[in-house]
Amino acid sequence: MDKAYRVNERIRAPQVRVIAPDGEQVGVMPTRQAVEEAQRRGLDLIEVAPNADPPVCRMMDHGKFRYEQQKKARDAKKKSKQTQLKTLRIRPNTDDHDVEFKMRNAERFLKKGDMVKFNVIFRGPELRHKDRGRDQLLKFAEGLSEIGEVDQPPRMEGRRMTMLIRPKTVAE
Repeated sequence: MDKAYRVNERIRAPQVRVIAPDGEQVGVMPTRQAVEEAQRRGLDLIEVAPNADPPVCRMMDHGKFRYEQQKKARDAKKKSKQTQLKTLRIRPNTDDHDVEFKMRNAERFLKKGDMVKFNVIFRGPELRHKDRGRDQLLKFAEGLSEIGEVDQPPRMEGRRMTMLIRPKTVAE
């Protein structure tokens, strides 16, 4: 929980706007009186909007409030998915069946929402056949065009040629 809420005697404002546990506005009153009213009901006074004028406080159980805040934070964390970068390595002479297998894996990653980076690794004399590597990468781009789009076109980086494909957005 990032935000620490002031509770009961820790509220510094001289006057606060009070909200009852059922969501009904009680009104503006001195902080001391609001804390006493909350304690009379067996609850805590929690400052939920400190920047308002006057600050807004809610009467509720502090433990329950913290639990609800943590639950909201957990749910928000679950919903925000991190995009991962999956890397698939191939060689310029990779067989067709292996290319199809890599294509299926890339398709699975893209459907999951991950980006896919293809690396064609050249060894020794293979470096003379950069066109083969480029053709393979373009074949991947064409095969995955339904669910993904090229984010970074094929380019040489030392002894490897890379291409990045990202999943198509839902709006498209």
